[in-house]
Amino acid sequence: MTDAAKQPSKGGSFFADVHSLFNPLRPRRTKIFAYCFLFAFVACTAFLAFNPSATSSPWFDRFFTSSTATASGYRSQFPSIFSYIFQDSPVVSPSPSPSESLIVDVKINGSGSVGGKSLTSPAGGEVPVGKNQTEPPTRGGVNEARVSNFTASSASRNTTSGVSEKPKNSTSSQVSGNQVEKRPGIQNNGTILVTGNRLNGTKPISNVQIKKVPRSEGNETKTGSDTPSNATKPVSDDQIKKDPSSRKNETKQESEPPAEKKKPGAGASPVASSSKEEISLDSLRKCDIFNGKWVKDDSYPLYKEGSCPHIDEPFDCFSNGRPDKDYQKLRWQPNGCKIPRLNATDMLERLRGRRLVFVGDSLNRNMWESLICILRNSVKDKRNVFEASGRREFRTEGSYSFLFQDYNCSVEFFRSPFLVQEWEMPESNGTKKETLRLDLIERKSDRYKKADVIVFNTGHWWTHEKTSLGKDYYQEGNHVYGQLNVVEAFHKALVTWAKWVDTNVDPKRTLVFFRGYSASHFSGGRWNSGGACDAETEPIYNETYLAKYPKKMRILETVISEMKTDISYLNITKMTDYRKDAHPSIYRKRYLTDEERRSPLRFQDCSHWCLPGVPDSWNELLYALLLTKLH
Repeated sequence: MTDAAKQPSKGGSFFADVHSLFNPLRPRRTKIFAYCFLFAFVACTAFLAFNPSATSSPWFDRFFTSSTATASGYRSQFPSIFSYIFQDSPVVSPSPSPSESLIVDVKINGSGSVGGKSLTSPAGGEVPVGKNQTEPPTRGGVNEARVSNFTASSASRNTTSGVSEKPKNSTSSQVSGNQVEKRPGIQNNGTILVTGNRLNGTKPISNVQIKKVPRSEGNETKTGSDTPSNATKPVSDDQIKKDPSSRKNETKQESEPPAEKKKPGAGASPVASSSKEEISLDSLRKCDIFNGKWVKDDSYPLYKEGSCPHIDEPFDCFSNGRPDKDYQKLRWQPNGCKIPRLNATDMLERLRGRRLVFVGDSLNRNMWESLICILRNSVKDKRNVFEASGRREFRTEGSYSFLFQDYNCSVEFFRSPFLVQEWEMPESNGTKKETLRLDLIERKSDRYKKADVIVFNTGHWWTHEKTSLGKDYYQEGNHVYGQLNVVEAFHKALVTWAKWVDTNVDPKRTLVFFRGYSASHFSGGRWNSGGACDAETEPIYNETYLAKYPKKMRILETVISEMKTDISYLNITKMTDYRKDAHPSIYRKRYLTDEERRSPLRFQDCSHWCLPGVPDSWNELLYALLLTKLH
């Protein structure tokens, strides 16, 4: 029994033999198999990672693509891989939140690199950097500023804001040391604002550090054709304040080449003429724009009749029933040169943040209303053009101001038919006598002396009976002249005006114009004694039929020539003398029958002008002069 018990059974002996056979081999085979599988996996993974196929799986591409590129090259990418495998798991991302922007502290060394990376494009030119440009948000809400790894390919993808690359071998300006050009978006310490993948500067930068700062909605930039620039600062209903940065804030498409600096006296950039040709500012400066002729042009008027609600009833001939329209189709053409058609948008840009003021009689109001309608016609949202006090009739008050809210500018009118003060002198019997103070400038002068552009006029009221007779009307100090010739009184008043301008108007800030006398065309009497012009439908073509140049305007020219301040004289006397066809005449009031219009009891208006009409051409001449002075 003892021997039998020690003898193993056949079955147990067989399994023991097999176990003993494989026991020394299993660790070796397992290791060989593991090493082979690991080598194959690494080789396959490396091949697919560095040689991706065009048909490879998007999931696989994302698996090996980092969600961010940071300035720290050693940062682990496992959070990115983990987020793709377990997409519902929260993963902390280094990208900024939508309410944050990036600021890059820059030290400029002129090396043309960012963090050691070249800023050159594949063509060899430097990659242009847009100013104040943004891009559509990516998945996650905000584009990431890939500053440390800024490559030419990433720059080429960011050209959707109108920024194009420079031509081959083009170079950008270099800045070294502390010579940092001041521009919007760059702080005094060299800090440049980054929005999306854009840098608000064009200088080569290096030694970049990234900081997160909160960004308010007011700092978000916008792109588009709407002026920005142009664009729009809020306007107070009570007052237009001078915006010193308005000229600097005008943005241009970055794809346009930068304007070359010109030497003093060099040719200026061309402007478009009415015939769509380009004329230089030099030729415009040499042009005698006041000598010429009227030519037919079917592209006129500058705004459609009946389209402007800001024309006073006496000037609105179309609404008052005037049947003919040929008087609207004439354009002023100077002899031997061209003037540009009035570009209302361009004029508003030049007036951005400025005040343009008309001071004078109802003929200047005629010109003021014309300019309001011309400029308003170019504004898309007409609700942004309005009179500051909400008034719709412009004959009863002493001053009016139209605001162009999109451009932060105003076009204003101050009534002053003589430019000097109308006065009342107390009589011994307790009554008051009306006089004209030839030695005092008009009362509202302090309100417009700091305007950017002022257009003065006077003339027509000096032809009225009281001024023409000059008896017990003109006053200096406490002395009332018993009799004074109107020409001498006119000269005294202009001298008072000239002294005030030289003393109170800063020629470095304000452009001063004086519009000359506008011709009248009463036939058969004066304005209050049966004078008429309603039969006139054609202008004067023969210069020999024009009236003599008024003596008062020669006095004006003499006074202007003796002033210290530079005065631009809008000599429109001759050009208006041709236009006997363009007065309101009997079309001064609405809802009248033809018999009522022609009643001898009604005065005809042969002094003012229909709108659209002749004053539009005065404003074209004003625009031409502004082009040469505000360029």
